[in-house]
Amino acid sequence: MYGRDEIRKNIERILSELDGRAELLAATKTIPADIINYALECGVRTIGENRADELLEKYDAIRKEGIEIHFIGHLQRNKVKKIIDKVSMIHSLDSYELACEIEKQAAERGLRMRVLIEINLASEPSKSGLPIEEVRPFLDRIRPLTHLIPSGLMAVPPKTDDPEDNRKLFEKISQLFIDILHENEDNREWRYLSLGMSGDYLPAVECGSNLVRIGSAIFGPRT
Repeated sequence: MYGRDEIRKNIERILSELDGRAELLAATKTIPADIINYALECGVRTIGENRADELLEKYDAIRKEGIEIHFIGHLQRNKVKKIIDKVSMIHSLDSYELACEIEKQAAERGLRMRVLIEINLASEPSKSGLPIEEVRPFLDRIRPLTHLIPSGLMAVPPKTDDPEDNRKLFEKISQLFIDILHENEDNREWRYLSLGMSGDYLPAVECGSNLVRIGSAIFGPRT
């Protein structure tokens, strides 16, 4: 993990590169709470955790005023009740069963939870997410769940040495995002396209992503 000065410089550089085109989400898996708080002092306003138990361990120590905490990792149904009142968005909705559990837990607490539909961009068997052709039927199926707010799409692209390799995939999902936005007048909450990570966030933003999840480019290699 980088030292504080380098973390600050990285945040300043990334925010300058994004230039208001996309929101920066700092992916904070394995990052201790004191470093997360330092990143917040440096201008980060949204953080994302991958693991429910790790989020719970750090939650009380994170300075929460004026920030958002998102859940960005694969979410098991038995963990939903642990994090439902601690996050403002779940990025990784990939099954009807998970949707029903989020609905149940949110209803019990009088909440409405923003969710992003996770797409498996390249149909990789090792990754969660829906095939792109199943997104519209899935949205129709979860529409009656009144404590969910479908708010956009998310995808984890294939790893590559060249960030340009994923541009066509980014363009494809960006077009789907736009098409869904224009299909329904009730899609006022449909506003987030979360593509791009540390290695490819600039091509993702150029293709329309407005929320990028960046970890190692801020904090350095994970330990």
